[in-house]
Amino acid sequence: MEISEIAGLLKKLISTPSPSGEEQKAALLLRDFLSYHGVEFQTSKNNTWAVNLCFDQEKPVIMLNSHIDTVRPVPGWKSDPFQPLEEGDRITGLGSNDAGASLVCLLMTFFHFYRRDDLPFNLVFTATAEEENSGPNGVRIILDEIPRPTFVIVGEPTGMSLSIAERGLLVLDCLAVGKAGHAAREEGENALYKAIADIELLRRYRFDKVSDLLGPVKITVTQIEAGTQHNVIPDVCRFVVDVRTNEHYSNKEVYQTLAALVGAQVTPRSFRLNSSGISLDHPFAQRARELNLPFYGSPTTSDQAVIPFPSVKIGPGDSSRSHTAGEYILMSELAAGVDIYIRLLEGLRL
Repeated sequence: MEISEIAGLLKKLISTPSPSGEEQKAALLLRDFLSYHGVEFQTSKNNTWAVNLCFDQEKPVIMLNSHIDTVRPVPGWKSDPFQPLEEGDRITGLGSNDAGASLVCLLMTFFHFYRRDDLPFNLVFTATAEEENSGPNGVRIILDEIPRPTFVIVGEPTGMSLSIAERGLLVLDCLAVGKAGHAAREEGENALYKAIADIELLRRYRFDKVSDLLGPVKITVTQIEAGTQHNVIPDVCRFVVDVRTNEHYSNKEVYQTLAALVGAQVTPRSFRLNSSGISLDHPFAQRARELNLPFYGSPTTSDQAVIPFPSVKIGPGDSSRSHTAGEYILMSELAAGVDIYIRLLEGLRL
């Protein structure tokens, strides 16, 4: 298969709007592509997966995963985000970088190994939905249906640097409770002041364990709301805390610590987006070192957070282009992505 054919699939995907939860047409497009190339596949909602032709139950399984959904286009596009614009080496369009390029490169890699009967591992290719909104009908619903992975490669734009650790995400809704009163008479208990005291505690708090790749747990208050009118002491104040965890703490541990620290009522939205990654001693990390690939810790979350198996994140493109007007990928990045994926797997022994 030539890069031009896989780039053609990418352009068709760009032309097929697939915001999270509305990926039906993109899923059908991908399934038609697999059928055309004689690859059998299975489906669950808008998720699609296929295994290598010579699948062997006795061998470990490597999962090649990326997502077919996109965010909705932001303002500022100078071209139609759903009309792929090819200019020299560049393909511009929504989802080209995040994560269409990784998806088609992993698919081409899967095709490269599909008929091989001498692989020391099995491959399962998964094209999944609802990554951008962490929705309920994405990769999580197929994890009990696909062959159980020993290891997972998640395709996201990393410039083909290897993210061996990824931050988790914990969002906390906090409620400080006071007592209403007349502002002129200084009655009541000001919930806003209580919230400010809690926010200051959170701003100063530091978790002891710092990650070599991800750094410390990051705690950021991002929203606050209180008051009904200028002369009434607010009896409640709501604020939201964005917490980015490292691999040393589970989201539940972080919640328990912070809930005990402040006086406000603290409610976690979810515990499921935990930090993830592999050690530097893992065979895949060692193989990446042999190829002189740079390592880093990713500050952003992906489907890694809901995949309960050892995993890494690596793919063509640049994360800074994601979710922006004028998002693009380079044809040369596609070619390099496929080359590196194949070389990583060619020499891998799990």
